[in-house]
Order: sequence, then structure tokens, then C-alpha cells
Amino acid sequence: MTQASTPAATVAAATGPRAAPRSARLRTRGGGLINLLYLPAVLLFVVFTVYPLLSGVGFSFTDWDGYSPDRAFVALQNYLRLFQDDTFRLVLLNTFGYGIGSTVLQQLLGLALAVALDRPFRGRSAARAIIYLPVLVSPVIMGTMYYLLFQYNQGAFNDIVVLFGGARVAWLSDQTAAVAIIMVVNSLQFVGISMIIYLAGLQAIPTSYYEAAMLDGAGAWQRFTAITLPLLQPAFATSIVLNLIGGLKLFDVIKVMTGGGPGYTTNSVSTLIGVTYFENQSAGYASAMGIVLFIIIAIFTLALNALLNRRRLEQQ
Repeated sequence: MTQASTPAATVAAATGPRAAPRSARLRTRGGGLINLLYLPAVLLFVVFTVYPLLSGVGFSFTDWDGYSPDRAFVALQNYLRLFQDDTFRLVLLNTFGYGIGSTVLQQLLGLALAVALDRPFRGRSAARAIIYLPVLVSPVIMGTMYYLLFQYNQGAFNDIVVLFGGARVAWLSDQTAAVAIIMVVNSLQFVGISMIIYLAGLQAIPTSYYEAAMLDGAGAWQRFTAITLPLLQPAFATSIVLNLIGGLKLFDVIKVMTGGGPGYTTNSVSTLIGVTYFENQSAGYASAMGIVLFIIIAIFTLALNALLNRRRLEQQ
């Protein structure tokens, strides 16, 4: 014996399953359209980032010269050769110097400028624009300008030294001096990025925090160390990672100012890759250098992010 159907059940059976609401259908259709709009960016990323990276990994296991169709597989020989190469070890130290040195300088200068320019005064906007302006200039132009300033015979700095009775200095012929100069030039060009990041962080800090600290008798330095620095942790993370990546892959300024010389003494890994690939016609070996540089940048970036995130969580 079957149970009698209710009127509601009869109506439901007659009309079939209830149609999805119009708003839900629109959301589903809109989500599909948004995903479709991502496609060009994904394709560009695959073509210009993923494919070159995978190709570089493949080339690093060959002795390809960069031109011929012959690509003999040599397994890990290129990587083993790297760690036995005195030139590569020197260049790797230079690269760490450019990356870490430039990053430290840019953080110190950028934070100092941000604190100074966060206070209202006449001409503040113009000062911010002037400091940020070098970021918009090509590194080649910036490097050429400083190369002319540091030239041995006609450089402005040597003219000043001679004016005060000193002897001309071969600024760019000494490895230590040249590496330091390149580091400073790179820092001065991109310090505007750090300044803007720190300015944004400073302006996000509520003024009530400083007012409460002043009521408690905290001085300027105490307010800076107890309020400003802890609350700038996200800005520190962003600025340090961006500056470090830029410093580790430094290329243009070195190429213009010293060409990597004298010898190979001021090269970074990026400039040495160009020399190895195009001048020495050793594309496989150059690819191995590129992969090592990629791994180094990835390790530094992940480690810094983990460290800064942990410190931020501890302070919360």
C-alpha cells in the first residue's frame, strides 16, 4: 500500500526541480568570464617566464654553444665546473656584495628620507618627486652619468681632488673602490622606491598611538623604536625583498661603468652570464650560472619573508 501524496509533493513532481536563482547563475557566468580574462596574463607568464626557465634548466645540462643544433648532454658537469671556477666564486661574492650592500644602504637612506618627508613643510611634494625621479631614469643613463663623474682624466671628482692639491684617483680601476661605487650608484638610483614604501607605512600608523605615547612621557627616539619600527614590519618585508632581488641581478650599471673589469673583478653573475654566453659561446655553462642565480634569489626571498613574517607574528 502506497502512501498518499501531499499537494506540495504533487506540485513539485509536476514542475520538476527548482531552477537556480538568477543571481546565482549570473555569479557563475561572471566568474567564468573573469577566469577567461586571466588567460592572456597566464599565457604571457608561461611564454616569457616558465618556458625560458625550463629551457634554461635543460640547456644547463648540455655543452651547447648557443648557435649550433648540437647539444651534447653533459649531466651535472656544468654545475661541478661552477664550484671549481675561481672567477665564478669571485663574481658570486661581488653579487652578494651588490645585493646585500645595496639593500642595506637603500633601507637606511629610504627610511631616513621617509621619516624626514613625512612631516609637513613647504616644498615637501617637490622633494619627494626629486628623490623618486632617478627611479624613472634608465640605469644605463644613470651609469653613464656616474661614469663621466668618476673618469680618471676628465671626471669631475678627480678635478675636485686636483683642485685641492691631490693626485688623480683611478676610481674604477680598483676592484674594491669600483664595487663600492657601483653599489652606491645603484642605491642612490632606487632609494626612492624604499622611501615611497616607508612613507606609505608611516601614513598608515594612527597618530593616536604617538599622542598616547607622548602623554606617557615617551621621547622621539622611544616613539620611533616602540611604535614606528614595529608597525613598519610589512613595509620592511616589501622593501627588502624588492631591493635584494634588484641588487642580486644587477647588470646595467656594471656594464656601463666598468664593463665587469678590470678583468672579471667587478662582474656580477648577471654580467658574467652575458660574457659566457655571447663572448665565450658557452650557452650551457651560462645557463647553469643563471639557474644558480635563480636558486640564490629564491632562497634569499623565501628566507627573508619567513623571518619577517615570524617577527611580525611575535610582535602581535
